[in-house]
Amino acid sequence: MEKVFKSELIIQRPINVVFDFFSKAENLQRITPPSLNFNIVTSQPIEMKKGTLIDYKLKIRGIPSKWKTLISDWDPPISFTDTQLKGPYKKWVHTHEFAKLSENSTRMIDTVVYEVPFGVLGSVVDYLIVRHEIANIFKYRNKTILKFFES
Repeated sequence: MEKVFKSELIIQRPINVVFDFFSKAENLQRITPPSLNFNIVTSQPIEMKKGTLIDYKLKIRGIPSKWKTLISDWDPPISFTDTQLKGPYKKWVHTHEFAKLSENSTRMIDTVVYEVPFGVLGSVVDYLIVRHEIANIFKYRNKTILKFFES
């Protein structure tokens, strides 16, 4: 069954600066918890635009996994969406939205629409484990993003 996870963060930087940070794929590695052993496999630098494909390797609970995403929407500096083409989820669509609050303040909203495979069993695993892990990943990301922009 499809689930939705949302995270919101206020960043004290102009929208163009914030969007620029997220438009560099290598920064995803910087804001991902080390426990995921997240690595971008695609040659860098990666030109982000609609249609860009990015391959990653990571470990989920110690299990190696390959992940391929497509930048399915690209609307600088307002939003972009990455859609999993191959990976651990049955569905993963992550939309990043940016809103200018003032000259030096930006609201960032992450919306992830996801589905765990394996039907009813997957729903149980989502309830017991996955949704908490996603929330923890975004807590780590948000903390790391704020530290980055404070420096």
